[in-house]
Amino acid sequence: MVDIVSSSGRFHFAQHRRWLPGLVSSYKTLFASLWVAVFMAVFLWQSSSIGSGIGYFGWATPPPMRTVPRLRAVAYNLTDFGGVGDGKTLNTEAFERAVAAIARLARKGGGQLNVPPGLWLTAPFNLTSHMTLFLAEGAEILGLQDENYWPLMPPLPSYGYGREHKGPRYGSLIHGQNLKDVVITGHNGTINGQGQSWWTKYKRRILNYTRGPLVQLMWSRDIIISNITLRDSPFWTLHPYDCKNVTVSNVTILAPVSGAPNTDGIDPDSCEDMVIENCYICVGDDGIAIKSGWDQYGIAYGRPSANILIRNVTVRSVVSAGVSIGSEMSGGVSNVSIENLHVWESRRAVRIKTAPGRGGYVRDISYRNLTFDNVRVGIVIKTDYNEHPDEGFDPKAVPVLKNISYVQVHGYGVRVPVRIHGSEEIPIKDITFQDISIGITYKKKHIFQCSFVEGRVIGYVFPTPCENLDLYDEHGRLVKRSMSQNSTDIDYDV
Repeated sequence: MVDIVSSSGRFHFAQHRRWLPGLVSSYKTLFASLWVAVFMAVFLWQSSSIGSGIGYFGWATPPPMRTVPRLRAVAYNLTDFGGVGDGKTLNTEAFERAVAAIARLARKGGGQLNVPPGLWLTAPFNLTSHMTLFLAEGAEILGLQDENYWPLMPPLPSYGYGREHKGPRYGSLIHGQNLKDVVITGHNGTINGQGQSWWTKYKRRILNYTRGPLVQLMWSRDIIISNITLRDSPFWTLHPYDCKNVTVSNVTILAPVSGAPNTDGIDPDSCEDMVIENCYICVGDDGIAIKSGWDQYGIAYGRPSANILIRNVTVRSVVSAGVSIGSEMSGGVSNVSIENLHVWESRRAVRIKTAPGRGGYVRDISYRNLTFDNVRVGIVIKTDYNEHPDEGFDPKAVPVLKNISYVQVHGYGVRVPVRIHGSEEIPIKDITFQDISIGITYKKKHIFQCSFVEGRVIGYVFPTPCENLDLYDEHGRLVKRSMSQNSTDIDYDV
């Protein structure tokens, strides 16, 4: 019996010895395949990241790594704190109690506040760090229209002025200061400022203070705003001020295209490392306006807007521009990339506006793949936008405008494709036009308008560019050097 067992044991061991090399070989092959797959995935990811950095800003290294917000360990519903979504009950205290509860969870990663379907009327309230505000489908936060419930705040330090009135300004409906790791998202729920009464009072000049934004976050970082609708703000809609690492994605911003004054869509103001992508904006002023302070106050504050990427955005602005830089840009604006932008039925498409007294700079700005559809003026640079907070500005503080490129710009139904208005004191230097083809609706000799501009045209550009620019062929070879960079053919009657 023992021999039989031993024989059986020897038999099985012999069998294993025959199978083992093949089995080990199979595992080695599988392990090698997996290692190659992982290596290729990492290589492609790194290549994509580096390529993105070069494509967006011309950097040799990738953009800064963006912090991903943590999943929240705790989630509350607004109804847990007494909220009533009937459109009549005031929910300010419910929001405040919920935010206070989340603030106590900071060491545990914070918490999420769910706003269920319904109409949630509220006065302004503040957010806290490590917080997610989640608006369900069918949820709508309504701003209380009585300005007596809106707190007063000091002027922004880089403005020194309430913007519309001297002295204090109204705060925003949803506000935050010195925060970190804040997310406002949802299933396309809505934050509605109910701005109609504010617009009426502003036009009747019966407000004593500057109107407040809809959402304003100040001196904060690691912010994500996504998958929501913002509408009918009393003033500027989304205003990140002196913030870092901000992403705005898949956001719809709406206000009437007329009769809703100063309802800018998104105003990055002295912000760094910001992405605005996949958004639809239709408002009563600039769709996006990049800012960094106003005259002597902005110069003293000295915080630029830098490293901003705007991509895959559709904008309509009947009274202003799709995307603007300025006019409050006294802290400087640099390293901005605007790509895959569609501007339709608007007064202007893309605009840079400044004036003597601003100081600062606008430099290293790249526009690529722009589409203009029924726009009065396509590309605008204006250096005499003379609006000042007070008489204390220095008219000798002139801004520097240089290294601005426009590549792959197409469209139709445009009255004036290009109007670049430099001046003797504010010349525009190192500007590039390449692959431009814009269908025009108004035939006149000087339809591509320039003054005090230095730069180049590369390859085919239609309509015929102004004489201020050097001409290069599509291979980058100089064809003709301009001899009249200071000539002027600006015609505001066109």
